[in-house]
Amino acid sequence: MKNDKAKQTSPRMVFWKRGACSTAMCHLINREFTNERVSEEDALCLLAGGIAQKGHQCGMLWGASLACGIESYRRYGSSDAAVKAVINASKIMIESFQKRAGSVNCQDITNTNLQNKWQFFVFMFKVIIHGFVFSPCFNLIARWTPEVLIAANEGLTDQKKCKTPCVSCASEVLKKMGASDEDTMSVAGFAGGIGLSGHACGALSAVIWYKMLLWCRDNLGRTPSYFNNPDAKKVLRAFYSQTDSEMLCSKISGKHFDNVEQHSEFIKNGGCDKLINTLSAL
Repeated sequence: MKNDKAKQTSPRMVFWKRGACSTAMCHLINREFTNERVSEEDALCLLAGGIAQKGHQCGMLWGASLACGIESYRRYGSSDAAVKAVINASKIMIESFQKRAGSVNCQDITNTNLQNKWQFFVFMFKVIIHGFVFSPCFNLIARWTPEVLIAANEGLTDQKKCKTPCVSCASEVLKKMGASDEDTMSVAGFAGGIGLSGHACGALSAVIWYKMLLWCRDNLGRTPSYFNNPDAKKVLRAFYSQTDSEMLCSKISGKHFDNVEQHSEFIKNGGCDKLINTLSAL
């Protein structure tokens, strides 16, 4: 019985049951911290495939960061310490993932353009035919889960005093949308493209997740449409209009943030204000 239970709750099995890498990874870390958040996990499905199938950061990273945000809020409430903890945890996790996978981007890992329905179905057909034991994504979640749990615990526990008020661009956009303190804190680690890494915009992903979260709370037991989701398309159109279709935080902001304090000062001094205001108005 013990082996059967372990098999049912293994990372591969959780991935298979939940249907999206982002959802599965968030669930695995939530389970580690004994946080039950079904709607929050289901709302992550649009971040699988690298943000609405765009091929950017792997959904596992978005799911891991969100789970750390949920736990950081539980430990530290709505505070500077909570913001700093989840950003630091996300930074450690993205470094761990890069080392494990060789890239943080979904398209590099899968060698698939998931926006192309034919390539998507061929990819899924191979998973079904060969079994999830041989899938690169299922293998990655199995190998990285023990490492990400160590990274999450390290980042959330190793707390140094905040030198200045800590701010996350992703949290700021949700604040303007009227989100709760917990929801706002949950996305704090998305800052600067997850853990200040400079990859695809964290504020964009925060808004997509929050839109899906509201939908999930109104439609319990259901998951949002994966392809051609109208809410995600609307958010992306507004985002592209402000960034000239650029996705990377480092290029949009013109900055590389070495620490939470640098990012906080940038946002407090009006950095990305126009983009944040545009997204929050959706």
